[in-house]
Amino acid sequence: MVAFAVSLFITVILVWGFYAYLKRCPAEKEFTWGEAMLFATYVFFILFWVYGVVPHQWLTWADSELNWRPDRFIVGPELPWTGDQGIVEWALPFTMTYLVIRDVIAVLIYGVALAGNVVCWRHWQNRGVEKEEVTDKSEYGRPLLKEGVGA
Repeated sequence: MVAFAVSLFITVILVWGFYAYLKRCPAEKEFTWGEAMLFATYVFFILFWVYGVVPHQWLTWADSELNWRPDRFIVGPELPWTGDQGIVEWALPFTMTYLVIRDVIAVLIYGVALAGNVVCWRHWQNRGVEKEEVTDKSEYGRPLLKEGVGA
């Protein structure tokens, strides 16, 4: 539990460092070779951490402390209409084990990491793009500008 929680905390710190640098780095900045290698190493470490260490810590925690093995079945509570089966056994036409849930959570960790990766790339690529100022538009799509006497 502690190792998994610490790995998530370190992930937050690493991504915070990326965004801190993103805010102070202008889009037109020319990087030196050394700066590019240093930042590439930092990003590689983030990717190594997010795709390697965090899922590993989850799988280790689920296997050891949570004891989610293939011989542990998800049964659920017994209800009057389920007979001698648990609610999960009664509702699903297949056997559900804790190992399946463990692996689904690992896949979700990878999916969140991939989505976060794309979001970070997008923020880095659009760091110099300024947002358009929203102006009111007429029914015909042209901007409404008040000009003339008293404007």
